[in-house]
Amino acid sequence: MTTTPFGVETATRATAAAARATDLSKVYGEGETQVIALDSVSVEFHQAEFTAIMGPSGSGKSTLMHCMAGLDTISSGSARIGDVELTTLKDKKLTQLRRDKIGFIFQAFNLLPTLNALENITLPMDIAGRKADQAWLDQVVATVGLAGRLKHRPNQLSGGQQQRVAVARALAGQPEIIFADEPTGNLDSRSGAEVLGFLRNSVRELGQTVVMVTHDPVAAAYSDRVVFLADGRIVDELRNPTADSVLDRMKRFDAKGRTS
Repeated sequence: MTTTPFGVETATRATAAAARATDLSKVYGEGETQVIALDSVSVEFHQAEFTAIMGPSGSGKSTLMHCMAGLDTISSGSARIGDVELTTLKDKKLTQLRRDKIGFIFQAFNLLPTLNALENITLPMDIAGRKADQAWLDQVVATVGLAGRLKHRPNQLSGGQQQRVAVARALAGQPEIIFADEPTGNLDSRSGAEVLGFLRNSVRELGQTVVMVTHDPVAAAYSDRVVFLADGRIVDELRNPTADSVLDRMKRFDAKGRTS
């Protein structure tokens, strides 16, 4: 068992880490303009687990995800995907790692309008010169409920369907981990719930590892674990969350003055 800064005991899992940060810091600027976005953060994201990262605006949650995904450099400390240390990789190797081992889902769907849904799903593999595993691709398409929409272009799909294509694209390459940055931010509540359900099912049915940045307690409730950040530091975590328990925990941060 481990104890959080709020005196809450949480079970320590023996599951292997899909990604790990150790004393990770990110600093922008120098002198009086210096901003410490991340302050010696240590955290693990376990295999086949859905983790949500939450915190107030400016807490460092998106910065943490970008550093862990190799989208931003770190100032000090360590960031690993599996056993690979990101800070040791040259640009070409880092690009290859992001392509082969990491899936991305963003608030903007980032689909190419000239390609149909299936072509958008397989695009990263096509660029890498890799052939899709057809059985896996069929399973992913079934999981996200797109079997009847694969020939449609993005402008023929609803927002929720477009984000499902983006989820399928992230899953199709069988990445070691998927990072999702506010993936339901542009969706209505019903479409958002569908996408979150697909992400949860990808963990439970496909063994995927998902790390999601969100500000929404309802979205966080789909996860197995919530990690809370404030002022660039991890201040607590919560397992088996509900929307109410997440809200309650966030209120406790406010009561203790943990605001950005």
